[in-house]
Amino acid sequence: QVQLVESGGGLVQAGDSLRLSCAASGGHISINAMAWFRQAPGKEREFVAAVTRGFGIAYAADSAKGRFTISRDYAKNTVYLQMNSLTPEDTAIYYCAAGLGARPSDSSREYAYWGQGTQVTVSS
Repeated sequence: QVQLVESGGGLVQAGDSLRLSCAASGGHISINAMAWFRQAPGKEREFVAAVTRGFGIAYAADSAKGRFTISRDYAKNTVYLQMNSLTPEDTAIYYCAAGLGARPSDSSREYAYWGQGTQVTVSS
């Protein structure tokens, strides 16, 4: 069973940066894809970015692209999300996800394992 633990969330001001981390443990050898999703109050969970071994990186086609950067340290079984120029619209719970798929999918159904989430709040 894979466990995912996120960290790095917090309260920041608009224009600030944050770096989220997600450490995977237990059965990580079978994980191929890792991703970040987020869920804002009153909204559905949405895809942010994903990374896989063979097919690289994918980002959501919205404001996250160009401001957010996903990276992965395979030796540490950890995925990161560097978030720059944060706006209040980025306020959400950010979830780390992991799955067996080969491609960096934007569908939550492709990820079998989920962390409990880390809160990011951006004040104006």
